[in-house]
Amino acid sequence: MASGVLHVAIVHDPIDPANLASRVQHAGIGAVSLFLGTVRDLNDGRAVSGMEYEAYVGMADSELRAIAREACAPDPELVVAVEHRIGTLAIGDVSVAIACAHPHRGPAMDATRRIIDELKSRVPIWKKEHYLDGERVWIDPTASRQVPQSVPARETS
Repeated sequence: MASGVLHVAIVHDPIDPANLASRVQHAGIGAVSLFLGTVRDLNDGRAVSGMEYEAYVGMADSELRAIAREACAPDPELVVAVEHRIGTLAIGDVSVAIACAHPHRGPAMDATRRIIDELKSRVPIWKKEHYLDGERVWIDPTASRQVPQSVPARETS
């Protein structure tokens, strides 16, 4: 029976979600949780025409493997496969796919969320949105999670 991290890759070619899910499936598995991150056509009210992903591939691969291992460490029945695509992607293309399998659905689903959350905060992969008006902007994936260093004191009357 397979367990642990079965596959992690930074890829240039399109991701095949069915192939990734099949990597983690085996007779003892009762649940496969598959997360697909796709390029959307709208962000913050602006029309998007595509996306470009760049990475420091060696470091990105190493950090992604570490995240997958961390997800599997507390549960020997968990099976994980992850791919992140780099290059220029069109609307609807899959940019990241995570397949987590387990005899039970809860651990598979929980691991999938942990992996994508950690990937977004730790893996050195950057994205540049291409807007329909021709502008191209690098997006900081952690910007929405930033917390102010200090909160101004409220004035009292």
